[in-house]
Amino acid sequence: MTSSNPILIVEDQPILLLDLEYGLEEGGYAVLSARNAEEAMTILSNDLGRIRALVTDIDIGSTGVNGWDIACRARDGKPDLPVVYMTGASADEWAARGVRDSILLPKPVAMTQVIGALVALLDATPESPSPM
Repeated sequence: MTSSNPILIVEDQPILLLDLEYGLEEGGYAVLSARNAEEAMTILSNDLGRIRALVTDIDIGSTGVNGWDIACRARDGKPDLPVVYMTGASADEWAARGVRDSILLPKPVAMTQVIGALVALLDATPESPSPM
């Protein structure tokens, strides 16, 4: 399960972001983190090729860019990227706005849910080789 290719976490609530980072690292995953949509888009521009999966909150800040947009941008460059969405209020939009082969977790989320969703998606998606 351990991979040097990181999971990108996008979460604007600092405590939840820290919990996700810690839990995924304890679960054997490398992690990249973004606290807002701007940071997420920068990471996607610079590091998309090595990102193994995306875990994103849907409702992040007030920039006009949300988790749906981040996942679509990521999938534009990497069509099979596993995506786990987290939301407290936007679950009803998942069927229409979410990317295919993704999982939506209602908040509050438990770390076992996040890891379970990642394992399910990663098992269905072969890992790309790490860039040299």
